[in-house]
Amino acid sequence: MRVSLSGRGGKVGSVLAPALERAGHELVALDGAEAMVDFTAPEAVEANVRTALEHGVPCVVGTSGWNPGPSGELAAERGVQLFVAPNFAIGAVLMMRLAAEAGRYLPRAEIVELHGEAKKDAPSGTAKATAQLLPGDVPVHSVRLPGLVAHQEVLFGGEGQLLTIRHDAFSREAYVPGVLLALEKLPSLPPGLTVGLEALLG
Repeated sequence: MRVSLSGRGGKVGSVLAPALERAGHELVALDGAEAMVDFTAPEAVEANVRTALEHGVPCVVGTSGWNPGPSGELAAERGVQLFVAPNFAIGAVLMMRLAAEAGRYLPRAEIVELHGEAKKDAPSGTAKATAQLLPGDVPVHSVRLPGLVAHQEVLFGGEGQLLTIRHDAFSREAYVPGVLLALEKLPSLPPGLTVGLEALLG
């Protein structure tokens, strides 16, 4: 597939570009692309996605802290796929799925998410999405420190017991399999907005 990669020089993009090429994708400019992948910043992603959608180019977006609502409407109007995920690490998606199951039996929970100090949004999109899967008003604690990449644990408390479900991404390579899966499934998605890697895992 011919792919335009926004944020190619960023932290995720520098890992993603060679991984896409190893997987057989060709990196091209937007006007020659069959899909666009965006891992930039909240202030840049909206313009990037709108430009792609207006050119009829489907998008895969992993930029954190962005509201895809208006672009989702544009994607539906144009009949183009827009896929957005708060987290592209397959292990993180499984953590959320397991947390939702645990929440049925242990309804008292809190979330602790830890990221590098450069992450702009707090709480993270993954933490917000996890909290929405759990019963009640689940507190989320955000930590921003140097040396961290992306870590989250969901703690469930019950009488005499504690269940912890944790995912750790130690490098940005953790996101590559999820992005490749999204690109593979993108042509088969319905036009408009699809949110979450879980929608692709079945």
